[in-house]
Amino acid sequence: MIKNEKQYEYSQECAKKFEYSIKMLDQDEALKNKDPDGWQLSRDVKKSHLRALQAEITEYERLINCDKSQPIQIKVESLNKLPDALIQARIAAKMSQGELADLLGIDQQRVKQYEDTDYQCASFVEILEVSTALGVEFETAVMQVDFEEIEAVKQTVAKWRKKTMNRVTKIP
Repeated sequence: MIKNEKQYEYSQECAKKFEYSIKMLDQDEALKNKDPDGWQLSRDVKKSHLRALQAEITEYERLINCDKSQPIQIKVESLNKLPDALIQARIAAKMSQGELADLLGIDQQRVKQYEDTDYQCASFVEILEVSTALGVEFETAVMQVDFEEIEAVKQTVAKWRKKTMNRVTKIP
C-alpha cells in the first residue's frame, strides 16, 4: 500500500521500469526461441508485479483526488486490513500525520509509529480514537466464524506447546 507522496513517486518509477523491462523482453526473440517457457514465466512475473503496482497507484490517486464534499468508501476485507483503511482515510482526508496528531492531542511521532507498524503498537482505544478523528464509520460489518480454522489453530498451539515443553524438560 502506498502511504505517502514519496512512495507514490517511487511506485511510478518502478512501474515505468517494469514496463520497459517487459518491452525489452518482448523484443528479445533469441530468448523467446531459446527458452520459451522461461521467457513466458519471466514476462508473466513482471506483468504481475506491474499490475499490482498499477493497482496501488490507482488506489492512491483515488484517495488523493477524492471529492471531500462526498463520503468515500474504503473496503476493509478483514480486521487485519483495518490499519490500511485508517491510513487510506487519513490520505483521503488530505490530512498529514502531524494534523492527525494535533487532532488527537498526541505527538506526530506517535502517529508515524502507528502507521509504520500498521497500528500494531496502538491499543484498541487508540485505534478507536483515530477512527473517530478520521470520521470512519462502518456501514455494515459482517463477521464469519470459521470453526475449521479454530480447530486448526488449536492443533497448531497444542503442537507448539508440546515442543516447548519437550525442550524445557530436556534442559539440564
